[in-house]
Amino acid sequence: MKAIMVVGTTSHAGKSLMTTALCRLLSRRGWRVAPFKGQNMALNAYVTATGGEIGHAQAVQAWAAGIAPRVEMNPILLKPQGDMTSQVILKGRAVGKLSATDYYKQFFDTGWQAIEESLQRLSEEFDLLICEGAGSPAEVNLKHRDLTNMRVAKYLNAPTLLVVDIDRGGAFAHVVGTLELLDPDERELVKGIIINKFRGHKALLQPGIDWLQERTGIPVVGVVPWFENGLPAEDSLSLLEPKSANATSEITVAVVRLPRISNFTDFDPLEAEPSVNVKYLSLRDSLGYPDALILPGSKTTIADLLAMQRTGMAEAIQNYAAAGGTILGICGGFQMMGKVLADPEGVEGQEGRYKGLGLLPLKTVITGQKVARQRLVTSNYPQTGLPVSGYELHQGRSHLVEAQSEDGKPLYHALFDDTNLGVVDATQSIWGTYLHGIFDNGPWRRAWLNRLRQQRGLKSLPTGIPNYREEREAMLDAVAESVGKYLDLPRILSYLDR
Repeated sequence: MKAIMVVGTTSHAGKSLMTTALCRLLSRRGWRVAPFKGQNMALNAYVTATGGEIGHAQAVQAWAAGIAPRVEMNPILLKPQGDMTSQVILKGRAVGKLSATDYYKQFFDTGWQAIEESLQRLSEEFDLLICEGAGSPAEVNLKHRDLTNMRVAKYLNAPTLLVVDIDRGGAFAHVVGTLELLDPDERELVKGIIINKFRGHKALLQPGIDWLQERTGIPVVGVVPWFENGLPAEDSLSLLEPKSANATSEITVAVVRLPRISNFTDFDPLEAEPSVNVKYLSLRDSLGYPDALILPGSKTTIADLLAMQRTGMAEAIQNYAAAGGTILGICGGFQMMGKVLADPEGVEGQEGRYKGLGLLPLKTVITGQKVARQRLVTSNYPQTGLPVSGYELHQGRSHLVEAQSEDGKPLYHALFDDTNLGVVDATQSIWGTYLHGIFDNGPWRRAWLNRLRQQRGLKSLPTGIPNYREEREAMLDAVAESVGKYLDLPRILSYLDR
């Protein structure tokens, strides 16, 4: 099977970016191409059409290749839970919660089998696989159990590209050190070096490039400048990086940065709105009075709820709601807004019953059975009749314990035609839903934002707009064009014929 492997000298070197760009560039050239990452560790997940769970980055890479995401593109997904354990997703299904030591004792052989089977299935349907590594391939303490870097490259006999982030400094040492720590047969597969995130004049870098090529005997096949690529990050570390507010922003939407925040890719469409400033708040930040507050998904809902209560963020949120603020909870955030969260089986590691924020008369029971499925529903609020698509991904069942006032009038309304998928209060201030990807729906997003704008006396935005996937397609084209002009693509493709 033909494949190109993309590894990095460090995390955040740009592996996902290069893999995404190559998927789009080569699919444009007529290749039937598919992305692959054997093992991923991330809390940003996506649910495929068959109900399988994979890393969101691999879904983006599939879209870049012009194909539907599928579980074979990421057969192992590890979702950290904060207690030195991770939930193990194998071929799209949750199979257990284990420490790193127990995982490699119990799942290494099973995991490698899943990787082989997935590679075989993909190779039967596609001409070329673009395979992404994880972290660094030269972690000497981890190499014996590394399922996703050079073990995959050797299995495929794949020409390998080594990506280095020069913006961090020490790029030449990173490249040389990585190559020195690879085994001879691994190093032999490294055919090209890509210098990423370069700022400045290439002429000033050229002496270093010449030295690096002479020192390693490996050509530099790309010097990619630093630019705002717009690709979703795989973990919440990216939320710590400072972001400038939209210059044209008129309203502010704050998102609580929970300790185990998950699926914050939900907010990419909001960040793409020119009139919206999306602001992430740590638990110790002052809440202030944004136009809306979002409680996002969480891998450990109860633990994150308790963290909010310890830091005072929970009280600040309750005060904000009492003052008439608008709050939207998604998935775990929706569960936190209720009166009671119960985990009788200790699924999240926090067995017992816990008091929620009390913003909704909701009771949630955490269960071992995960709900993972794509959905297409019709909205009731903030505008009736809008088609809304997204996906559920949660371990818990919620129901309203009271929904009417003393005079019999409803206090809460179903957000969608599926009454189990979300609710809104009578004032349209308190919103909660299990639907991830809700802001991807352009008309629904604009209708929700227009309510915030009306409260500020601002003119409503047009709602007859396309969904975010069209913006994402334009972004993927832009990424491919921006990266492609700095890669020696003919040379990279020539490695496939050797």
